[in-house]
Amino acid sequence: MAQQHSGGRRQERHTDKSSAARGDTTEKVVFINRCAKVVKGGRRFSFSALIVAGDHDGKVGVGFGKANEVAEAIRKASEAARKSMEKMSLHENTIPHETIGEFGGGRVLLRPASPGTGVIAGGGVRAVVEAVGIRDVLAKSLGSSNHSNVVKATIEALRGLRRRDEILKTRGIRVNDRKEVEQS
Repeated sequence: MAQQHSGGRRQERHTDKSSAARGDTTEKVVFINRCAKVVKGGRRFSFSALIVAGDHDGKVGVGFGKANEVAEAIRKASEAARKSMEKMSLHENTIPHETIGEFGGGRVLLRPASPGTGVIAGGGVRAVVEAVGIRDVLAKSLGSSNHSNVVKATIEALRGLRRRDEILKTRGIRVNDRKEVEQS
């Protein structure tokens, strides 16, 4: 079930349990950190896991779990990720417009891309973007390289997205009125 810790490299885990209650969510292990506490008898290790969960249809969440074993840390983080899942505004297979997300020292730039471009992103940004279901996007991490801040900055960037019809609705403009204005 759990994968061995491989020196801080990115690890992925997909859930195969597709039931009506859980839905079809994918979990990706972004980062596992090993922490050592020095005690009288030697070192005592504990682990923390950062996981991104998404349904590939606009919902994504992030979770952080800590435990004395890797498997337990991953389980806790995946539960937290599922609880924190929220809906994002997408446009077909990409994002509606360019956006920058900030969280702590992490800054992430997301740009829409034409169909067939693919996901051009790395690390935590790629995990979030693939989990939410975006297939074409250009991304750049501008600030801190801290995994947690980069993932949360990516989610902040996705939270700031608005589709054209949502913006027109908040301004009180109906789509039919907009077409008539453009034609005249």
